[in-house]
Amino acid sequence: MRALWLEDRLLGARQDVPRPVPPPGEALVRLRLAGVCATDLELVKGYYPFTGIPGHEFVGEVVSGDALVGRRVVGEINASCGRCPTCAAGRRTHCPARTVLGIKGRDGAMAEYLVLPIANLHVVPDPVPDEIAVFAEPVAAALEVQEQVALRPGSRVVVIGDGKLGQLVARTLAHAGHRPTVVGRHRRKLALLSSLGIETASSDGLPPREADVVVECTGNPDGLAIARAAVRPRGTIVLKSTYHGEVTVNLSGIVVDEVTLVGSRCGPFAPALALLAGGTLRVDDLIDERFALADGVAAFAAAGAPGVLKVLIHA
Repeated sequence: MRALWLEDRLLGARQDVPRPVPPPGEALVRLRLAGVCATDLELVKGYYPFTGIPGHEFVGEVVSGDALVGRRVVGEINASCGRCPTCAAGRRTHCPARTVLGIKGRDGAMAEYLVLPIANLHVVPDPVPDEIAVFAEPVAAALEVQEQVALRPGSRVVVIGDGKLGQLVARTLAHAGHRPTVVGRHRRKLALLSSLGIETASSDGLPPREADVVVECTGNPDGLAIARAAVRPRGTIVLKSTYHGEVTVNLSGIVVDEVTLVGSRCGPFAPALALLAGGTLRVDDLIDERFALADGVAAFAAAGAPGVLKVLIHA
């Protein structure tokens, strides 16, 4: 089958990858649409030593998988064992034996077919087009912020980064009734937020040490420094960025100011799909380009260009 293949930080297009055979409890899914994520781009840079088919944002049609055959689905990306103490404690996304779609130990979605546990799949409501449903995974990741941090009415929330994830974090916060301020440096991206009534600012114009909660979404180590300058003592910084390389942090300042650091990645799919199905969370304006799977390498190049938002790949 056709697929993108990542090995030794080199991404290429192949036509000789065997079609996956789902083990018991898993489904074979035919790809309809995939999204290029910032994590995919970081994998190419060496963020994690992954070899195989990348991609974890997708909409597909179930080919084999019990009652789901013929249904359009999206899927949670962590495949856990379901038996270990971590899974039994309800922390399945941190199962030590887990595989992660297109990231760790499991081929991803940028191929004609993929496999995932049936339990990971969520049926896409019929009225929701593929171009909207493909945002389920990143919207879930954005919603995870509100699952992890107790935001009160009137909380001063700052989102650092105006890219794909920053946009979704800000939009989901605004949808929940909060009033985030987004710090960014791309005029077009900030204009998209302003058109939705979301406040924007430059890092220079951000009041120091006032924010109750800062969500760092830049995908750049410099974003943490901006977040640190913005958060108040006893405030919270939520870290959403994944990137290749190390970052230097003044931990003494974190201790003295009693700042809480929260790592945040995957999130709840059912609320994300419900939000997308409701039509009140806009995401279509984030789509910049579409490519065929055969042109997937070019899709990655486009996604990594400055100022580009979401790039989609269709089978």
